[in-house]
Amino acid sequence: MSRITVLRLSHRIGRDDRVTTHVALTARAFGASGIAISGDRDENLLNSLRGVTERWGGPFEVTHVDDWLRYLKERRSEGDLLVHLTMYGLSLLEVMEELKRLSATRTMVVIVGSSKVPREVYDLADYNVSIGHQPHSEVAALAVFLDRLLEGRVFSIAFQGAKIVVIPDPRRKRVVRSSYDRELRLRTEGES
Repeated sequence: MSRITVLRLSHRIGRDDRVTTHVALTARAFGASGIAISGDRDENLLNSLRGVTERWGGPFEVTHVDDWLRYLKERRSEGDLLVHLTMYGLSLLEVMEELKRLSATRTMVVIVGSSKVPREVYDLADYNVSIGHQPHSEVAALAVFLDRLLEGRVFSIAFQGAKIVVIPDPRRKRVVRSSYDRELRLRTEGES
């Protein structure tokens, strides 16, 4: 697994639930080792994301960050590489080889915005990177970035402890569930 944490800035309960969930799911599926979510503390969201990792495997750490600025300053002081995904940054194609080289020896924090991104993020970031210079989804930007950085490893990641596993099939859905997951589902459905 990589040493990449995604920082989701300024999550707002009731407004960003779906997009923040998709940022986290994309981070996990495409090879990041965790997500830190700043903004509103959303226990339902955090627990839901932890549940995905419990069922589908990990490792993938889900945390809440009270103060994103302090978090970034601490990570920077620890030597982590801060990469901010923004349509205003340098083209991914210009910096990708350098980012690959640096990420081989340094932990990376990939910063994904929500509402208006504060100026301090641009100043603190080691790299402000653009997937394209047109408005686009932060989820799409993260997927493209991680796919390019990790060179398509999304197709070969093995998630440890998975209770649910998809078996690729050209014609139908094939899913294998562990007995623990079946028991948990039956218990949960019985409580509803």
